[in-house]
Amino acid sequence: MTQQVPSTEPELAGVRNFRDVGGLPTVDGRRVRRGVLFRSGHLAHATGEDAAFLATLGLHTIFDFRNAADQKLEGPDVELPGVRNVNLPLSDPADGAEFWKMVRDGDLEQLRAILSDGKGANRMITSYRTIIRNRTAEHSQVLHALVEDSVPALMHCAAGKDRAGLSIAVTLLALGVEREAIVDDYLKSNAKHRRYKVHRSSSHASAYSPEVMELLSPLFDARAEYLTAAFDTIDETWGGVEAYLEKGLGLTPESRDRLRERLLD
Repeated sequence: MTQQVPSTEPELAGVRNFRDVGGLPTVDGRRVRRGVLFRSGHLAHATGEDAAFLATLGLHTIFDFRNAADQKLEGPDVELPGVRNVNLPLSDPADGAEFWKMVRDGDLEQLRAILSDGKGANRMITSYRTIIRNRTAEHSQVLHALVEDSVPALMHCAAGKDRAGLSIAVTLLALGVEREAIVDDYLKSNAKHRRYKVHRSSSHASAYSPEVMELLSPLFDARAEYLTAAFDTIDETWGGVEAYLEKGLGLTPESRDRLRERLLD
């Protein structure tokens, strides 16, 4: 039987951005069941106490959307007894490798060149659009796994904001959750205690100067415009959510009904 977690958010020492998405409202008046769908940043730095808490959730599957480069940088997820780990990279490790190297290592002039004048935000918008358009097989696999047997599930990437944020959003769309509620949940990743810790190679104070942090902020913020761009891509490419789910992700009405029964009150 699924462990019903408390609605208060736990304090996890080594896992950022953890939360239960239960309670979100659907357009037809139902709500996402608590204790069945979770999101977070990576689990590589989970403490013993964090792991003990996660073990109480009764998880069936952890979906890890990090690529090999992420896993090399942060390490593998902590092992939880009896939990299936599914790695579905939603970004190519070669895509933007040089860009992220400059984010970690670059000096102010380099960062200005790649991030100033809206270039950082535009990069994020392009990334969101690309994942929605090109990663239909992975999102289809997640939804069909949830239909079959993978609940309770936890979805994460590195920060738990972008790749996991999109996968959670796609799942919530399939459940019929109101778009405003999906955006509101996504924006919770901006809370100070949830934010991904920016790692810069230099320990010098200038590496974290106000201007550097301002230049980096589009990459580490959750911004409504990013998720809106993903929704717009669904509408522009498939003509709406229903067609996206059925034609893009192969989710039949019958499977969608089963998904809703598994995850909604």
